[in-house]
Amino acid sequence: MLHAPLPRALLALSILTAFTPRANAQAVTPAASASPSTPATAKVLGEVVVREQAAPLDLVLERKSETGSRLGLSIKETPASVTVIDRETIERRGADNTQEILKGVPGMTAASPPGAAGSVYYRGFSGASLTQLFNGITVQYDSIAARPVDSWIYDRVEAVGGPSSFLYGAGAVGGTVNYVTKLATREGEFTEAKAGYGSYNASQLAIGTNRKLGESNALRLDLNRNSARGWSDGTEREALQLAASLLTDLTPQLSHTLALEYQKENVDRPYWGTPLLKPARDSVRIDEGTRFKNYNSQDGVYEQTVQWLRSVLEYRVSDHLQLRNTLYHYDALRDYRNVETYAFNAANTRVTRSGALLQRHDQELNGDRFEFNWNSHLGSLPSAWAGGFDYSVNQQTRFPLSVSGPFGNVNPYAFSTENFFSLPGMKPGFNPDRTNKVTTLAFFLENRTLLTQRLSLLTGLRQDNIDLEVTNHRAASPTNPAYFKRTYTPLTGRAALAYDLTPNANVYVQYSTAADPPAGILTTASFSQVRDFDLTTGKQWELGSKFSFAGGQGNGSVAYYEITRRNIAVSDPKNPGTTIPVGQQSSRGIEGALAYQLTSSLQVSGNAALVDAQYDDFTETVGGKAVSRAGNKPTNIPARVGNLWLTWSPHAQWRFGTDLRYVAERYADTANTLKDGSYTLVGAFAQYKLDKKTTFTARIKNLTDKIYAESLSGTNQVYLGAPRTLDLSVQTSF
Repeated sequence: MLHAPLPRALLALSILTAFTPRANAQAVTPAASASPSTPATAKVLGEVVVREQAAPLDLVLERKSETGSRLGLSIKETPASVTVIDRETIERRGADNTQEILKGVPGMTAASPPGAAGSVYYRGFSGASLTQLFNGITVQYDSIAARPVDSWIYDRVEAVGGPSSFLYGAGAVGGTVNYVTKLATREGEFTEAKAGYGSYNASQLAIGTNRKLGESNALRLDLNRNSARGWSDGTEREALQLAASLLTDLTPQLSHTLALEYQKENVDRPYWGTPLLKPARDSVRIDEGTRFKNYNSQDGVYEQTVQWLRSVLEYRVSDHLQLRNTLYHYDALRDYRNVETYAFNAANTRVTRSGALLQRHDQELNGDRFEFNWNSHLGSLPSAWAGGFDYSVNQQTRFPLSVSGPFGNVNPYAFSTENFFSLPGMKPGFNPDRTNKVTTLAFFLENRTLLTQRLSLLTGLRQDNIDLEVTNHRAASPTNPAYFKRTYTPLTGRAALAYDLTPNANVYVQYSTAADPPAGILTTASFSQVRDFDLTTGKQWELGSKFSFAGGQGNGSVAYYEITRRNIAVSDPKNPGTTIPVGQQSSRGIEGALAYQLTSSLQVSGNAALVDAQYDDFTETVGGKAVSRAGNKPTNIPARVGNLWLTWSPHAQWRFGTDLRYVAERYADTANTLKDGSYTLVGAFAQYKLDKKTTFTARIKNLTDKIYAESLSGTNQVYLGAPRTLDLSVQTSF
C-alpha cells in the first residue's frame, strides 16, 4: 500500500544513481549560462538525418509551457510534473475533443455526464479541487464550464500536477489544466481543412487559415462544425466553434492581439446514464440490453452558448523586460431540461425515473491581468522574475426548478417517455434563485535564480483577495438570507530546487500549497455551504526527474508526490444535519512517462500512474446519523491508470498505429460498498498520405466494443463510455 511510509531518500538515491554522469562519447560540457531559462549555450552537433516519415516524440522536454510557470521555462526546466499535448499529438491520437486530449495526461481520467460534463480526476482529487483554465483564465465553474469541446480550435492542452493556486488562483489542489486556443502567427500563410464521417452519423467539417495582412497584421480564423446522431437512443448533437484572432504590430516593440471565440452546442435528449442491476453490492453490474437505452424525456435538452473576447497588448521594453496586459470577457448561457435519475426495481423488471430539473446558468466574467517578465541578476547570479496582478468580477445567476418525482416506471427495454413539461409540477419559464458575484484581486510573483551552473531555485507567491456577494431572489429565511457577503484572503506559494545531473537529466524537489474557499465553487455557493468556515488548504511534496537518452531518441519523466487537503466539509457528529470544515483527504503516488524513437519508422510512447487516495477524516450523514468514512477511497479515483501508443511508418506514404488505455477499478460511493471492474480500451488507425498536403485516416476506437463505466454516480446509476466507433477523415492544406 502506498499509504505505508515510502523511503523518499531511497527513491532520490535511485534517481541520482540512474543518471549519474558516465563516460560517454556524446556527453556535452555545459557552457556558460546566458539566462536562467537557457542554462547552456548552443553547441554544434554532428549531422542528423531526419526522415520524413518519423513523427515527433510525444514527450518533448525542451518545449515551453505557459501553465507550469510564467517564466517561459521549458518542461525540463520546470521543477514540477508538466504535460503538454500539442496539435500534432492531438491529431495523431485522434483526440476529437478536450476530454479525449486529457486522457493522455499521466494518471488523469475524465468523463462528461451532463450534470457535471467537465469532470476530471487527477492525483486522487476531483471537482473544485482541480482548476481548468481557458488560455490561462479560470471561470470558477470548471466541472460545468469545461464540458468537452471539439478539439479543432485548440493549439494544445497543458497540465500541471499538484497544488498550483500560486499561479492561477484558488483551487488547484490536485492540479491545473489549461486549454490553449490557436492564435494568429507571423510564421507564414497557410490554409487547412478537414472533413470526416463516422459511426452514428458523426460528421465534421473544419477549416483554418492564417493570413498576413500587409507588413504589420496577421489574421487567423478556425471554424468547426460537428454533428452526430449519438449512440444512445434519441440523442442528437450539433456543435459549432469559431476562433478568430488578429495580430497587429503597432511598433517594432509593441504588438496587440484581439482574440474572439464562439461556441454553440445543442444536444437533444442527452444521455444521462444507465441504471445498475440490483442488488447493488460489491461489483457494478450492467444489463447489456440497456446499453443504448435513453430514459430521458422525449424533448430533453442541453444547450450552451459561450463567447470569449481577449485583448492582449505586449510590449518589449528591452531584451530583459517584457510587459503584457490581457483584458478578457467571458459570457455563457447554459440551459438544461431533463429527467436525470434512473433505477431498477428490486426484481430488475422495471426502471423508475425521477429527478426532473429545469435549469439555466447565466454567467459573465470580466477581468484584466497585467504581467511582466524581467531577466536580471541577484548579485552575480542570473535571475528571472515574473509577476503582476489580476482583477476580475465573475457573476452568475441560476434559475433552477426541480421536481423529485418519481415519474412512474417503464419496461427497461421497450418504452416511451413523456414531454418534459407534461411532468407533474413542471412548468415552462425561468425563475431566478440567487446571484453570486465573486470579485477577485490577486498579486503574484515568481523567481528563478541559478545558484550554480547546474542548480536552480524556483519560488512563487500569490496573494488573493476574494469577495463573495450572494443575493437571494426567493423567500428569505435564517438559513437562506436575502443577502450575505464573505471575504477570503488565501496566500499560496511554491519553493523548488532543480539540479542538472548531466546535460540530459535532472532531478528536482518542490513544496507547493493551495487554498480554496469552503464551498469550492463560489459562483454557486449557498449560505449553508460557506457560513463562517475557514479556507480549505492543500500542500504537496514532489520529487522527480526528467531525462533524455539514446542520443535524444528518447525522453522520459518520473515523479513521486504526497498531497494533503485539510478543512474539507464533513457532517458534524454532534449535529448530523450540518457540516463543519474539519475533514482531511490525502493522496500519494508515482507517475512516469516515456517516449522513444525505436527506429526511424517506429515510435513507442506511454505513461503510467499509481495513486493511493483516501479520506483521513471524513463523515457524512446517513439516515440522520453521522457516519465516519475515514480510511475509505474517494469515488471515481482509480489506483492505476496507463496509456500506450505505438506508431509505425513503414513508408513515407503510410502510417499505422495502435493505442491501449487501462483504468483500474473505482468506487461508486464514499461508503466503498460498490465498485466497478477495471477496463482496457484498444484503438487503431491507418493513414495514407496522398501527397505532402493531403492525408486520409481511418480510425477505430474501443476496438473490442468494451462496455465500461466512464463515471460512477452512486449505487443506482453509471455513465457509460462510448461503444466501438469507426471514423474516416481527410485533411489537407493549401
